[in-house]
Amino acid sequence: MSLQCAFSLDLENQFPNAHFGDADFFVVYSCDSEKIEFRNKIPNPFKDKHSEDTHGDQNKADGIIQLLKEEGINVLISRQFGPNIKRINKHFIPVMISAEDPEQVIQILKKHGHWIEEEWEKATSQYKLFKIKAGVLKLRIEE
Repeated sequence: MSLQCAFSLDLENQFPNAHFGDADFFVVYSCDSEKIEFRNKIPNPFKDKHSEDTHGDQNKADGIIQLLKEEGINVLISRQFGPNIKRINKHFIPVMISAEDPEQVIQILKKHGHWIEEEWEKATSQYKLFKIKAGVLKLRIEE
């Protein structure tokens, strides 16, 4: 099985210390148990689209969800997720990482990607949040 993973990166090709939806672009990798391959790079047209009144703008979340679903994405990888995680985990597996360098994350996915694959194969209506630092932790997202 091949998962399509979207990394939320900044202009320096690093994971910023910001919410997934605030990335400058999304880099997509095709990931399976044998290899991880670069697929494409998608500019984030919703980066600066948010309501000043609310944190976790639903229109921004809906736009990003639609964009990434059209790309066949299964997994979102970022250093942070905001309140919209409650919306996105109905469509994607969120993975929170501590590393800034995408190469470090690729190595982590090679080692622990099978747990993420198992979560996707469950095909639930709400996917669990994975936190990866020194090890892997899978958490239920609170409503």
